[in-house]
Amino acid sequence: MGVLTRLPDWQARLHAWLGQVDGRPVIPGRHDCCLFGAGAVEAQTGVDLAAPWRGRYTTMAGGRRVLRKAGFADHVALLAAHLPEVHRAYACEGDLAVVATPEGSAVGVFQGSAIYVLLTETGKLGLAPAAAGETFFKVG
Repeated sequence: MGVLTRLPDWQARLHAWLGQVDGRPVIPGRHDCCLFGAGAVEAQTGVDLAAPWRGRYTTMAGGRRVLRKAGFADHVALLAAHLPEVHRAYACEGDLAVVATPEGSAVGVFQGSAIYVLLTETGKLGLAPAAAGETFFKVG
């Protein structure tokens, strides 16, 4: 896959997409943190990095299995294979961030001073401080 380019109206597309997914139930293989991150990339670029895996698993363990089968250690490795890593100081709105949670690493969407993350209990979007981001990936 080549370099991703943000569409001219990427901000409006990203904000509309965030509004559409806020409150959507978290369902592995349909709407989980990895697919949340991939959806944000698709909203901004038109490219779905997770298309081959959508709907192919029903548990988080199953998701890890299909990614390992494809040669990725986990969902963070999938992102690293497609997006350049950047230091927090160079992350911009819409870039992806990896945040540590009790369940493991979660993918969120960087918004400047905070990171949008999925709240697994409700599917609502929550905010984590930007300082919680362990790794940042540049989108376009």
